[in-house]
Amino acid sequence: MTIATKLQNYIDSQGIAYDTVAHHRTATTSQSAQAAHVPGSRLAKSVVVHHETGYVLAVVPSTHRIELSTLQDVMDKRLGLASEEEVSSLFADCDIGAVPPIGSAYDVPMIVDESLGDASDVYFEAGDHKTLVHVSGPDFRSLMKDARVARFSHRS
Repeated sequence: MTIATKLQNYIDSQGIAYDTVAHHRTATTSQSAQAAHVPGSRLAKSVVVHHETGYVLAVVPSTHRIELSTLQDVMDKRLGLASEEEVSSLFADCDIGAVPPIGSAYDVPMIVDESLGDASDVYFEAGDHKTLVHVSGPDFRSLMKDARVARFSHRS
């Protein structure tokens, strides 16, 4: 059970209380929610997208799919999914596919789907495929204070 170093340092520096939930190794956030027995609607999933001038971490509930065309309209930029190599260089202390949604810890701007705005508590990947971080909803929103909020996903 490990939390990525940059993530842990950032959360600690913000004075945020959290706990971790261990689960068996999974390949997707939906599987992680099932394995950890947490509602998928409260598990924040991260998708790294790139544009002409950099990257953005798009954050949605694990039960949702990003509507890339809507996100492009919201951001007024042409977007594409970042490659595994790009994600690895941005989130060097995380496993591929286990990127935490706290872009501020990695100097990556964030945009969070408004559907996460009223969750009482939120879970997210800790940087590996076997650990989730659990924070209160208000603390999650505090961690997301630099994020843009918009509607750009739908339930899958």
